[in-house]
Amino acid sequence: MLFLAKVLVRRIIGGPLPTLPEFEGDAGLFNPDQVSREARERVLRDGDWRAARDAIEAAGDDWDLRGHRIGVFAGLAAEDDEWFDGWMRAEPSDPAAALIWANVLAGRAGAARGSGKASQTSDEQFHSYHVLSEKAVDAGVRALELASPNDPGPVVLLMGRAFSGGIGGLDELYAEAVRRDPHNFAAHDTALTLRCQKWYGSHQQMFQIARDAAEAAPPGHRTVLLPLVAHIEYALLEFAWEEEKDYDQTLRDAKNYFTSPAVMRDIDRWIAKWRAAEPSTVGATGVRQWMAMYYSLIGNRAEAKRVFDEIGPYVRPKVGWHWLWGEKKYGYLKSWWWANGVGRN
Repeated sequence: MLFLAKVLVRRIIGGPLPTLPEFEGDAGLFNPDQVSREARERVLRDGDWRAARDAIEAAGDDWDLRGHRIGVFAGLAAEDDEWFDGWMRAEPSDPAAALIWANVLAGRAGAARGSGKASQTSDEQFHSYHVLSEKAVDAGVRALELASPNDPGPVVLLMGRAFSGGIGGLDELYAEAVRRDPHNFAAHDTALTLRCQKWYGSHQQMFQIARDAAEAAPPGHRTVLLPLVAHIEYALLEFAWEEEKDYDQTLRDAKNYFTSPAVMRDIDRWIAKWRAAEPSTVGATGVRQWMAMYYSLIGNRAEAKRVFDEIGPYVRPKVGWHWLWGEKKYGYLKSWWWANGVGRN
């Protein structure tokens, strides 16, 4: 009742609220790329795999956009592969189809393991994960053989398989991915994650990768915001990684970290560089969620609202909301309400 009263007061004093965020629904609603959205509808309606192929090829050598479209159709193939089987039969050597298949297998491997910590994962889950990961590697190698010599997609996929088999060859794969596409977000983000302290590196290595990539990237490119990702990864490990934790204390610790002057100066610098040019719509929602999280943690309501408004009503909350607030949708929605003048965060 008190919450509804606060909503009513907010509407009277502050004007109408934006559309409430939606976390479920047709995947097309969550896709900012009109070309792949329309192609996906054709595939669903007609089973026409050519629509998927043509949408991917239309990305040209915009490798971030091509990677996004590969992901869209890999998600669709994972749900219903009848149309995709037709593509594979008709064009078994198509590089896009080969990479989609490798991504489908990688997704199945992740689903088999689950999202729990190692202590919460059964031997059977680990076995299925490793078997499917090996199949994903084989498919990734096949995709790499078929791909353009400038396409980083298959290389990034093979980098990601290091989560199951260690980091042998990671540095070489990372260097090759960056050679193919110097500012490729997925390549740098994967390297950052693998070299964080939680996996096969340290906080220092993680921040070095993030800052080097951000420094080299042009304004408006989402790779510029990788240092913010690194700060959040640091906070998750330092304050939120314990199995038994007090979420109120976790949130207090995270707020204390992000409101320290040195951290705020660092993050604000990269956000300023990112905002210095028009960002690409593809992938921007993901990094904007990190920004919304940051502004919510430091109590900057105006900037938090600005970012939530830019994200819009269709969103898949990132896992960071869970680790800091106790549940992804709860953390996102609680912060959204606060940014719009209702409640505390």
